[in-house]
Amino acid sequence: MDMYPPKGRRWLFKGRLRGHGIYWLPNLITTGALFAGFYAIVQAMNLRFEQAAMAIFIAMVLDGLDGRVARLTHTQSAFGAELDSLSDMVAFGAAPALVAYVWALQGMGRLGWVAAFIYCAGAALRLARFNTQLEVADKRFFQGLPSPAGACLVAGLVWAMNEYEIKGADIRWLAWGITVFAGLTMVSNVRFYSGKDINLRKSVPFHVVVLIAIGIVAVVSFSSTLPEVLFALFACYALSGYALALWGLLRRRGRAPVRPAGE
Repeated sequence: MDMYPPKGRRWLFKGRLRGHGIYWLPNLITTGALFAGFYAIVQAMNLRFEQAAMAIFIAMVLDGLDGRVARLTHTQSAFGAELDSLSDMVAFGAAPALVAYVWALQGMGRLGWVAAFIYCAGAALRLARFNTQLEVADKRFFQGLPSPAGACLVAGLVWAMNEYEIKGADIRWLAWGITVFAGLTMVSNVRFYSGKDINLRKSVPFHVVVLIAIGIVAVVSFSSTLPEVLFALFACYALSGYALALWGLLRRRGRAPVRPAGE
């Protein structure tokens, strides 16, 4: 039997293949992020927490790449969006919760697994809300802490403490507080700057270039303390939303009209 359609219908055959095909490049990157999350879970079960934390950071990098690659190559698809959400749930929801639980929380009994579940549920709810508000949300800000940032906050704590050979059981309450804080902040209404309004093609003042150069030098200089620097960066970002909210509240109060004394 001839496996090829007649010449007059080959365009239809190709169109069907193209319509049902899967773009391999962005989805390969997304699958890499999924594997990194799975690898983090496996390493946590084997009590290799440094490798588990590093895997979560690698998943964050890959998660940032897949969407950009899809836009640059014009290969966005509904399949890729669904795969990305599922990958995020594993890499930034289940994996950090399990790493934190095995590292520090499991000795706390019910409080330990409740904290881990709060984080995992917070990540799931954050991703669901993000997917349903894509068309109406302000692109300049995230509503709630992004799940990759929450995951790196937890993983950064594990990685930084591991550098100083501090066991999770010794700082279990700190780990508990950060895990719960990350989970609740992900489902909060606090806004976090997204950076999506930055146009790399737009000219910038000279002092911005100088600050970028200083930042690169600082990163290189502190490369020996990379885990601590990463944890500090994500901790500052996790607090930045509350700082912006407080600043906005103070500005609104400052603009409130003052009534005359006679009224």
